[in-house]
Amino acid sequence: MPVTFTDLVALMARLRSPEGCPWDREQTYATLAPMLLEEAYEAFEAVEEAREGRPEELRGELGDLLFQIVFYAQVASERGEFTIDDVVEAIHTKMVRRHPHVFAGESAADSAEVLRNWEAIKAEEKRAAGKSEAAKDASLLDGVSARAPALMEAHQLTTKAARVGFDWQNVEQIFDKLHEEVDELKAAIEESRAGDGGGGGDVAANEARQARVREELGDLLFVVTNIARHLTVEPEAALKLTNRKFRRRFRHIERGLEARGRTLDAATLDEMETLWLEAKSSDK
Repeated sequence: MPVTFTDLVALMARLRSPEGCPWDREQTYATLAPMLLEEAYEAFEAVEEAREGRPEELRGELGDLLFQIVFYAQVASERGEFTIDDVVEAIHTKMVRRHPHVFAGESAADSAEVLRNWEAIKAEEKRAAGKSEAAKDASLLDGVSARAPALMEAHQLTTKAARVGFDWQNVEQIFDKLHEEVDELKAAIEESRAGDGGGGGDVAANEARQARVREELGDLLFVVTNIARHLTVEPEAALKLTNRKFRRRFRHIERGLEARGRTLDAATLDEMETLWLEAKSSDK
């Protein structure tokens, strides 16, 4: 017989039982948290494998992520807080409630209207839960975790803002903003260099100039994230893809130098650049 979700839940209960695994029994919300994040990132990266025609990795990583969810639910059940059935019921109820155009006879012309309705339903849920007082100081952006990776946070923040119309009309306008931010970053760098004068200068003034460089660089990255959003490209995934490409090409440099009896420390930039171009050509 095929293994079912119920079997997985039972397996988790057995692992946490007195007759189960000592390591599994020791785990808590706190100790599981880093593993949950790690599994989520591994599943995220496996999406690219699936897009390239290799879905097996994603299947495995989704299983690992699901196991973490079942693990948390088992710990919660033992603490008398909630069960995995409560988790399933809660998300099922929420999805039905937030899709009235599917389950309640309402209509939505396009995905943009679906997302606007989604935010309105979320706001109504907060009011119904007695959070209206807290909602007075609430923001549409409160649902975006400040603990998320900065690139992902920027993408989610601007996605939410765009749902209520706070957005550029087209990607060309964002490129204009990109050029503006590049110029501002260059100006901040020049100001920092001129102020330092090569001799250290006033520490507080130098820190202020460096802070401006950091701020302008952040503005530039923020605009790039918006370009990705307008092109319906997930920026975290795009950067991950480039990181993987860099790893692959740099490894080609290392292997090429090893074949020539050279080390990275002794190699010249021209030697490394030649091998980089070889790797780049091989990619194509």
